[in-house]
Amino acid sequence: MLALTRKANESIMIGSDIEVTILEIRGEQIKLGISAPKSVPVYRKEVYVQIQDANKEAADQQNPVDALKKLF
Repeated sequence: MLALTRKANESIMIGSDIEVTILEIRGEQIKLGISAPKSVPVYRKEVYVQIQDANKEAADQQNPVDALKKLF
């Protein structure tokens, strides 16, 4: 993990097309701005984990034999 120190209105670049800017610092909270291409999904981690869990659950429930039977 790379740890950087940034002040308000300072940015970091991820690759050549993703920019993360510190918008505001208030007590123990910071507000981030993320500029990324529309093809790059950006999620809060807890939302990303929920999506992954839901996808895994859906895949586990799908029986390939039953899915083929439904097609015919």
